[in-house]
Amino acid sequence: MAVCGTYFVQALTLTQTVAIWSIPPGLLIAAILVVNNLRDMDTDREAGKRTLAVMIGPRYTRIEYALLVLLAYAFPLAMLAAGTSPPVILLPFLSLPLGGLCIRKIYQENGRALNARLGTTAMLSLCFSVLLSIGIAVS
Repeated sequence: MAVCGTYFVQALTLTQTVAIWSIPPGLLIAAILVVNNLRDMDTDREAGKRTLAVMIGPRYTRIEYALLVLLAYAFPLAMLAAGTSPPVILLPFLSLPLGGLCIRKIYQENGRALNARLGTTAMLSLCFSVLLSIGIAVS
């Protein structure tokens, strides 16, 4: 929704194409929130907050994170396979090493150490989104 809202504010219109292509960046932005909730899970539980991370636990929160990141990459691949986009739409795959690092580290870190994952996930979101934007603009 944030991606679509930003587009609408600038263009004063919203198309189906914009809505569809807002999904991968939205998945990565949601991954940032998941890291935040994973990091704060213990204090949230103590405070009586019932975040999704508190309810499903650290194992499934980490799986949620990995799925969000992997689905972001699956989306351009699916659009290429469906024949709706040219191969240049795969430019976001240049950021895949960073995505893999983020997923690996999310399984290795806890608590304050996850602060670094907030930053790297935000960087992943930026790199992926810029590369996706270039792929869309060129196609």
